[in-house]
Amino acid sequence: MVSPDIQNTELLKAIEMAIPATAIEQAIANTKTEEERTRSLPAQLMVSLVIAMSLWSRDSMRDVLKNLVDGLSVAWVKVGKYWRVPCKSAITQARQRLGAKVMSQLFHQLVKPMATGETLGAFLNGLRIVVIDGSCFDVPDSEENTRVFGRPSSRPGTIAAFPKVRLVVLIEAGTHIIFDALMCGAGDAPPPVLIEWENEPER
Repeated sequence: MVSPDIQNTELLKAIEMAIPATAIEQAIANTKTEEERTRSLPAQLMVSLVIAMSLWSRDSMRDVLKNLVDGLSVAWVKVGKYWRVPCKSAITQARQRLGAKVMSQLFHQLVKPMATGETLGAFLNGLRIVVIDGSCFDVPDSEENTRVFGRPSSRPGTIAAFPKVRLVVLIEAGTHIIFDALMCGAGDAPPPVLIEWENEPER
């Protein structure tokens, strides 16, 4: 939830600074999710919508989308002069077309450890300190989610109410930045985590 003390315009400017439009275009190109024809909801706009939905989680998708088009720069949002906010079903279909690969690609393009030699608690004996953490989440009770993620074990003769997703994250201790993440079924054993330790940056 966004603090009420932070204005929407400030958040939109922060998004543009942290996530350049060129990075989104590169992620779309790398995952081949660009459109074959011009749509009212192009892939670049849908990427920005997915990002913004985490900031304005209490607002409807249509409201968030309208705010993005009104507040973001032309470089970020490329829509026609007479663009109108599509209906909810059209937005849902556009999100399905976008898929998850482009968001994963964008994350790995931009999110990196940021601690320096001056960051308190970031290095020990020249090695970067990282933390592994994880959690499990319920997902909607559907056949597709059950097939992909499975259900947790339960008492004999019973079935768990919801499929579950296990989330494992890699966190830089000095900055608390999550710079890698893995999602799998709650019943799956996460693959071993291989961490490439880095030397402490020169001061």
